[in-house]
Amino acid sequence: MFKRIQYIDDLVINWIGRLHTPILNKIMVVISQLGTKGAVWLLLCIPFMVNPSTRVIAVNFLVALGLTSACGEGIIKHLVCRMRPCHKLEDDELIVKRPDFYSFPSGHTASSFSVFAVAFFRCDQPVWIAILVLAVLISFSRIYLRVHYLTDVLCGIVLGIVCGCISIRIMDQLIVGILFGS
Repeated sequence: MFKRIQYIDDLVINWIGRLHTPILNKIMVVISQLGTKGAVWLLLCIPFMVNPSTRVIAVNFLVALGLTSACGEGIIKHLVCRMRPCHKLEDDELIVKRPDFYSFPSGHTASSFSVFAVAFFRCDQPVWIAILVLAVLISFSRIYLRVHYLTDVLCGIVLGIVCGCISIRIMDQLIVGILFGS
């Protein structure tokens, strides 16, 4: 079964590799960098934090990001130990520097979709749609740049949504506890 999954992952990587152009390479690098260390999502928290009526949403984003990072980067990557597709490439084929750490699941994708999950339940439709579009672009860029396989990204989506939903539950319990002392 794992051989079949790897075969499909390799097919997708090779197919997307045919889309490479110098200009698209530069665009994908920029899009990918937005998701590095959750940078764009941490910046997104600032306007939410400034407005008292949305401060809880900002905190929820941060809880989601922390939970996602702990699960994905802290635990799952070290259990699975999957090498990245770029380790199969020659140095002159690389678009970005070869990352040193494991591939599965995609941390960029997981953090992006954890924020999306919170936004979907906590924000107005235009906000969560914008976040979804950016999350999809960041996720695609990771495959395009050959630093993740399709399954790394798909599992990152699942992990992010699950962690985002768990963070909502955590926040709801905290708020109920604070308001009602239980």
